Amino acid sequence: MKNTEEKTNVMRVLDQKKIPYVPHGYPHEEGVAVDAETVAGLIGKPLEEVFKTLVTKGAKGGYYVFVLPGGGQLDLKKAAKAVGEKSVEMLKVPELLPLTGYVRGGCSPIGMKKLFPTVFDESVLNLSTVTVSAGKIGRQVEVAPGDLLPLVRAKTADLLVK
Repeated sequence: MKNTEEKTNVMRVLDQKKIPYVPHGYPHEEGVAVDAETVAGLIGKPLEEVFKTLVTKGAKGGYYVFVLPGGGQLDLKKAAKAVGEKSVEMLKVPELLPLTGYVRGGCSPIGMKKLFPTVFDESVLNLSTVTVSAGKIGRQVEVAPGDLLPLVRAKTADLLVK
């Protein structure tokens, strides 16, 4: 495993904005994405505090970022409503890296090539800290939602399949 002190772009953005964070590393196979349940177990955090970042494309052609608790499933109807679209669909994996600069499993709401409209599931408001990808598979950052949401200009909405 690489040195966990190695800074990712996400960490550099947080440092630059003077936002405190706790880095977490976990063992992984190079290039193999792991799900949030696995990550939560490896870093010793409750699943509802480990958020995954999903990128979608709207019916009008815009791109949107949704960030939700690891065990949750994105309700595409609720997601579309949250961003004022008729519908949204998941971005195809080959489109992710060129669009965001991140690979599947290492996608972070922080530091994408462009700041896309971002919506966190409203459950984030009940947490003192939330853990998101640090922009690389094997790396996570734990940040206060009060610091993270303004940084990515995020709003919150009910996004989960019930």
